[in-house]
Amino acid sequence: MFENRPHALIFPYPAQGHMLPLLDFTHQLFIRDIAITILVTPKNLPILNPLLSQHPSINTLILPFPSHPSIPDGVENVKDLPADGFRSMMYTLGKLQDPILDWFNNHPSPPSAIISDMFLGFTHEIATQLGIRRYVFSTSGALALSVVYSLWSEMPQRKNTNDENEIFELPNIPNCPKFPWWQLSPIFRSYVKGDPNSEFIRKSYLADIASHGLVVNTFTELESVYLDHLMKDLGHDRVWAVGPVLPPHEENDTNNFGSSNRGGSSSILASEILAWLDTCEDNSVVYVCFGSQAVLTNKQMEELAIALEKSGVKFIWSAKRATKGHVSNDYGVIPSWFEEKVAGRGLVIRDWAPQVLILKHRAAGAFLTHCGWNSTLEGLVAGVPMLTWPMGADQFANANLLVDEHKVATRASEGAKTISNSDELAKLLAEAVEGKGVERRERASELRKAASNGIKEGGNSFKDLEMFVKHLSEEATKIKRLNKLFGLVMSIGK
Repeated sequence: MFENRPHALIFPYPAQGHMLPLLDFTHQLFIRDIAITILVTPKNLPILNPLLSQHPSINTLILPFPSHPSIPDGVENVKDLPADGFRSMMYTLGKLQDPILDWFNNHPSPPSAIISDMFLGFTHEIATQLGIRRYVFSTSGALALSVVYSLWSEMPQRKNTNDENEIFELPNIPNCPKFPWWQLSPIFRSYVKGDPNSEFIRKSYLADIASHGLVVNTFTELESVYLDHLMKDLGHDRVWAVGPVLPPHEENDTNNFGSSNRGGSSSILASEILAWLDTCEDNSVVYVCFGSQAVLTNKQMEELAIALEKSGVKFIWSAKRATKGHVSNDYGVIPSWFEEKVAGRGLVIRDWAPQVLILKHRAAGAFLTHCGWNSTLEGLVAGVPMLTWPMGADQFANANLLVDEHKVATRASEGAKTISNSDELAKLLAEAVEGKGVERRERASELRKAASNGIKEGGNSFKDLEMFVKHLSEEATKIKRLNKLFGLVMSIGK
């Protein structure tokens, strides 16, 4: 099964926004004749079902989820944890190192490469011990990744620990991005020197930097200057921009609405959402969604509801419920008056929303987003102008890229704890679909075409994908030769 093909172990990080793009990328590798084994813990196995049903010969490695005092029993995915659950999850998954090594050492044809998420840096040490290559798959863009690598390499210190607005400049990155302290990665801000969790996480990021190569879910026309910077910063050209990575059924048809439930169940059937959108005029609907992780406080929910009601716009609001780590009465509650007051003018979706389907509909006129990288790419692929409300992680860098550099978005708010002014937000929502953002819509259309052309045969992302597959094949051949040579030397020694 594996003997005549390169064999890669794929290890996704268990968060919706991380698993789906890496699994879509895995499909691209498999159809290019790369043998695949995917590592997951038991409760994340169902997320693989669409891929495994399409490609039954893909193998799985299912390892028990390690325990951690901060992660409730039965939880194996970050979607069921509050935002600060990322740190605990990263540390916990590091306990899989020995089981993974055991599996490799007992496999008759073990992988010649590990392709793992950017939050799984410990896999670089596994690859080093085994004499194979580890490649980082980045679910963040090149700008955001440049910022993260700079922070963990340079470890800039605060001058005033009481000043949350202290500015941190990163002069080595193109366009010299700068952020107030509170907008830097929360994982970086929570670093405590000597703390085992913190030191493990810093070591993980440094291992990412030291890994053999980097695959980024972005495209050249969007982030060429930052891709060039990463190559310079890493000291090699093994950086492949392969995005936007799309679900298998969309890769050759950018008008396809795509799978409606690949991230979970929705409170409204996709067919009902589509039927409602069909009744709306072109570019008239505002889509509101803050991703699979963020949960708004009840006060934020209240102000957003008031803004939607005051604006008079048609809308679809994807409102995530409180997770097990939240105080349920304080988060994610839709005001009792809201749905009756806006009946007929909007839809409220609880749990998973078929985001790609919504954004690609002709009625979608604007996207109020947290600027997570998957949402950013999906908005760009659909050519929909955005209203930005970044809340954490890489989202502030992504918002800057959209608003300041590419001018396809308008700032609506920022900060996970910010309570937006409903009057100001209502005005922005109304303006977004009243034809005042013609230039942003035109620019969004240009980036949509660039993204679409990039993944077609001959496009930059298509070429990078082909080059990465060729690289994997060449490396697998080298490793096979070295193993044969080692076996010959050992037999002579005996």
